[in-house]
Amino acid sequence: MSAIDGLVGEFARLPGIGRKTALRLTYHLLRRPHDEMRRLARALDEVAARVHACSTCGNLTEADPCELCQSDRRDASIVCVVEEASDIAAIERTGAFLGRYHVLGGRLSPLEGVGPDDLRVTPLLARVRDGGAVREVIVATNPSVEGEATALYLQRLIRPLGVRVTRLARGMPVGGDLEYTDGVTIAEALAGRREIG
Repeated sequence: MSAIDGLVGEFARLPGIGRKTALRLTYHLLRRPHDEMRRLARALDEVAARVHACSTCGNLTEADPCELCQSDRRDASIVCVVEEASDIAAIERTGAFLGRYHVLGGRLSPLEGVGPDDLRVTPLLARVRDGGAVREVIVATNPSVEGEATALYLQRLIRPLGVRVTRLARGMPVGGDLEYTDGVTIAEALAGRREIG
């Protein structure tokens, strides 16, 4: 296998990158100065050497525990459970959540061979049981069949521990039109309606 084929193959393994895009990225890099390719290689090496999962929440970090787990400004009694570390960035961009996080590392998916033992469920339960500091667990898994199954599974495990289990609300997006919104989203919006004012 040639070096070009090797690089195309590695790019094609990335999510959302097909063979054509991998080929385009490879040839783009080959047209750039060698210094740029070396900087990219060094950046990849540095990330591989320095970034790891936080031992408390599973977020990707260079420090352990991560900055979010160390912060005194965050409410340790509320834990938001997400599927992947990248989901934390989406929630943090809102500036609306000041609790702590827990990264599962995926979602239940029997068809893909992902069961409870493949996720970070045991560390989550340990955090919930640890001294009663956690009062609420917000399950922020994706609104997919697998995400819903994961949410229900977590609820069944956590609720008997005397901790409130909540789910992110779902409904109409801001700027969306009813005409183009699917029925499930409209039903969720109706179920989660609230009083005006």
